[in-house]
Amino acid sequence: MGKYSRVRKKELPKSDGPHVIWRGIGCLMMIIIPVISFAAGYETINYGIENNWAIPYQLLGTPQFPDFFYRSSGIMALLSPIASVRNFYGYLAAGLFYMIMLGGITSVAYAIVYRITGPSRYGPLDVPAPNIKVKRYKR
Repeated sequence: MGKYSRVRKKELPKSDGPHVIWRGIGCLMMIIIPVISFAAGYETINYGIENNWAIPYQLLGTPQFPDFFYRSSGIMALLSPIASVRNFYGYLAAGLFYMIMLGGITSVAYAIVYRITGPSRYGPLDVPAPNIKVKRYKR
């Protein structure tokens, strides 16, 4: 063999991305987490009102829109279901809070599971960590 001849290395198979099950679970979580969080927010605000919790008054009552929304019949046709819901802003705020918390907990749980069951930190083409022992400098 010459100095400049190439040796073909065995190519590793390329993965097509995550397993189909993970894509399905992710799609379901995009639907389930908002539904659960807004339902929990609805129940939390109703429970808080019944038990006289200190909920900011800006979140209670029916939503108020700018004047030009009321002048347009098209926009109000779209917003009329929202305008009739009492305490809508409270439900929305509590639902967003629950959504952030559920998303964070799910992300941490996924990271722990992936760390336990995932691939090794170093692949077959990585250089091993250096074995260097340093002596302390003394004068």
